[in-house]
Amino acid sequence: MIVVKVGGSAGIDYDAVCADLAARWKTGERLILVHGGSGETNRVAEALGHPPKFVTSPSGYTSRFTDRQTLEIFEMVYCGKINKGIVERLQRLGVNAVGLSGLDGRIFEGRHKDSVRSVENGKTKVLRGDHTGTVEKVNTGLIELLLSAGYLPVLTPPASSYEGVAINVDGDRAAAALAVALKADALLLLSNVPGLLRDYPDESSLIRHIPADDVESYLEFAQDRMKKKVLGAAEAVAGGVRRVIFGDARAGQPITAALDGAGTVVS
Repeated sequence: MIVVKVGGSAGIDYDAVCADLAARWKTGERLILVHGGSGETNRVAEALGHPPKFVTSPSGYTSRFTDRQTLEIFEMVYCGKINKGIVERLQRLGVNAVGLSGLDGRIFEGRHKDSVRSVENGKTKVLRGDHTGTVEKVNTGLIELLLSAGYLPVLTPPASSYEGVAINVDGDRAAAALAVALKADALLLLSNVPGLLRDYPDESSLIRHIPADDVESYLEFAQDRMKKKVLGAAEAVAGGVRRVIFGDARAGQPITAALDGAGTVVS
């Protein structure tokens, strides 16, 4: 079992990811794809006159402030355009993919966090009306049902709160929770950089290996959204996933390359 998470930033080659995924699926590998869509969501939000707002927590993590209108734009892009675009690519490649959000069947479930602490100009503020959370439960029964019937699941946030409210969750950490729940052999976190860089954006400073018992000490090298990927990797290996790989989704055979050791390997 391999869980592949592909980001949504500029430069991602979805055609390359889907072609590689399809080729491996046809050999009998069990794979699940989780995807993001942040770049396109930002573009659509700007076009709709509701530009994205990002907040930085006191611990230094950057995330999207998700009010109700932002959540609806988020769902439109993630669950609609991006998800169905990936499913269409896979169908054209002969893979019977099924696209679902974490809200469907409560695949991803967690606690709704209504407020968020944000650091602005050195001061900590509490912003209310947020629709975010963290995945705490995974409906593995539905995933296994799809896999056993020959369908490739293509999953995306949002998740469901315990009260049934849609919540924006981090895709990397959701993929990590999925990998742990399914006892996956590997979790691939693919983005628009070759892996974790010691001196971002210098790609020659790629960190090739991170010991599984020392992941969080590498947070100092993670910039912006990469921090969540490192945190997700730490959660995955702590939960029993044997390998987590930060790989490059910009060209070639991204999944095969990552499994062959390209990128940053956490083990």
